[in-house]
Amino acid sequence: MKKGVILDVDGTLWDAVHVIMDSWNAYRKMAVPEMPGAFRYEEISGILGKTMTEIGDICFAPLDPERRRAVMEEIMEYEVLYLREHPGKVYPGVKKTLERLNDLGYSITIVSNCQKGYIEDFLLASETERLIEDHVCFGDTLQKKSFSIRLCAERNHLDQAVYVGDTAGDLISAREAGCGFVYARYGFGSVDPEKEGVPAVDSFTELPEVLECEDLWKVRGTCS
Repeated sequence: MKKGVILDVDGTLWDAVHVIMDSWNAYRKMAVPEMPGAFRYEEISGILGKTMTEIGDICFAPLDPERRRAVMEEIMEYEVLYLREHPGKVYPGVKKTLERLNDLGYSITIVSNCQKGYIEDFLLASETERLIEDHVCFGDTLQKKSFSIRLCAERNHLDQAVYVGDTAGDLISAREAGCGFVYARYGFGSVDPEKEGVPAVDSFTELPEVLECEDLWKVRGTCS
């Protein structure tokens, strides 16, 4: 039986809010003169985990839909290039923990609502590409996260899977996809683990121990 750990990125594996904010503000000043001003940290951290379409509708609401789509496509490309030179902050122990999960026999994959190239930026910064079996993003599927999670589970032939994320949206997506869920309490979102009946970790390094709970896999683990 193949067990898979499917990981979110922002708020789970690294914190790139300040870098994203800097790249967005640089692009906004350079290419969006009709929207003077600058994005604040709270604005950027508040939209992490949403799809690019949703982010565009929130952050560039003053622009007409066609202009909004064009700006989002360009700013996403700019962000990926910027992150390559100015990476986010990888959370402590991520690489060693991924190595341990790999040694324990788990398939490790990543699913995020980000654009193409963003996960690759994380893998480059964290030096973990060899540990990740596969990754899927919104830029690949243009579908909601639950679809991407199911796709990742199916094409990697996972019999059981657990999604690890930091937002209520991640929890909903995991349940829609038929996966278990582990809440990364140190991230950007807010989930009540006791109310939702899910385990939580205060550090990514705690994940291997939490995954030993068989109920986590049996109750919501089947992704077929």
